[in-house]
Amino acid sequence: MQNLTPSRHHARLLRHNRRMDTRSGKNQSDPKPQREEKHPREREQDLNPAHMAGQNIGPTGDKAANSVTAYEMKAMHRFLAGYTDDELKQIPVLAEGTRLQQGAIYIDLAEQHPTEFKVNGGVTIGREQLIVPKDRVPYPLWNKLIGEEK
Repeated sequence: MQNLTPSRHHARLLRHNRRMDTRSGKNQSDPKPQREEKHPREREQDLNPAHMAGQNIGPTGDKAANSVTAYEMKAMHRFLAGYTDDELKQIPVLAEGTRLQQGAIYIDLAEQHPTEFKVNGGVTIGREQLIVPKDRVPYPLWNKLIGEEK
């Protein structure tokens, strides 16, 4: 056996764990069933135009890049007049065209009385919507947004 220092041994384990899924022993680079091409390449777009729509696999990217805070939007200061600047800075508003995550809960602050809604999949944010994701807002502030302060 090689004589490895603790840091080298740790690095070697990390490299190994990245390559292998410890539960199944499968290589993580194996394609997911959702990514398989099930139709001839020249017909794929016609037969399955939104191939990965609603699938919550793969890298998600930087969530902060798809949003601005309510504090950064001047119009939101009027809509949320009873909120402090610190609270507004904790409310992310997703950008138009952002695809919503399947099964996640959101509210649309553009509505007169915002209520929670759950997304089934394949939904993107429209032009007049001010969508806020529940998983990125502290619970007390979320309850205040939906009118259920506790």
